[in-house]
Amino acid sequence: MTSFSPVRAVERTLHILEHLNRNRVTRVQDLHKATGLPKPTIVRLLQTLEQTGYVSNDPRHGGYQVTSRVTSLSAGFHGDPLVVEAGRPHAAALTKQFMWPATIAILQDAMVIVRYSTIPDSPNSPFHATVNMRLTLDHHALGLAYLAFCPTEQQDTLIKMLMAEEEGSKDRIQEKEVLLRRKLKTVRDQGFADRDANMEPRSSNTIAVPVMSEDRVLGTLGVTYFRAAHKRADAIGKFTSKLQTAVRRISRDIRRLG
Repeated sequence: MTSFSPVRAVERTLHILEHLNRNRVTRVQDLHKATGLPKPTIVRLLQTLEQTGYVSNDPRHGGYQVTSRVTSLSAGFHGDPLVVEAGRPHAAALTKQFMWPATIAILQDAMVIVRYSTIPDSPNSPFHATVNMRLTLDHHALGLAYLAFCPTEQQDTLIKMLMAEEEGSKDRIQEKEVLLRRKLKTVRDQGFADRDANMEPRSSNTIAVPVMSEDRVLGTLGVTYFRAAHKRADAIGKFTSKLQTAVRRISRDIRRLG
């Protein structure tokens, strides 16, 4: 707890930077839609970021983009979880084989957070950047793979947290929980999760599997592809077995490193 309220200008600036970092070029209109901030406020924040060297204006594409200076913001961060350290070479190998980006995520509160991505090495990525992106446990593949395979007691706790955020009548919330548990059983039975088809961006999909240590889930590993490039059934056949082999090797390397 702090003795003062957060500085709104700082919060808004960081929010803008997060959105800019996910796209090659972002328009003011896109930022307005994503953040709900007034356009004059967004313009002032962008101009400040531009003057300090973190953002540049690209008139050719009618928007703004981050500069290389943003990399300095992460220069002091150290201490990735062991699953990320062990998983990096295996995620890179998947991208080298398939050309699609691979991602490692870990649990944070009632979501998963992306801690490593091979997007810079993939020529076919649907995203510009995903590191530190927070993903839902009940709709995103990387989250579903965690929730479906974690121990029962942990799963019940996480589902309770998810349902507490739902709106509607008690009966409606109970119905959502039943549907979620049914979905999780399907994920366990098939051995992988993929993104809810109604989640944006609908042009792409992710197939994900858990990285296990005995009965614990240490993280999740996924491959993202454009739906136009692979039918779902074909993608499952193409990626799932390779993902499962990769997570077995990651688990082996974790034991060795630990």
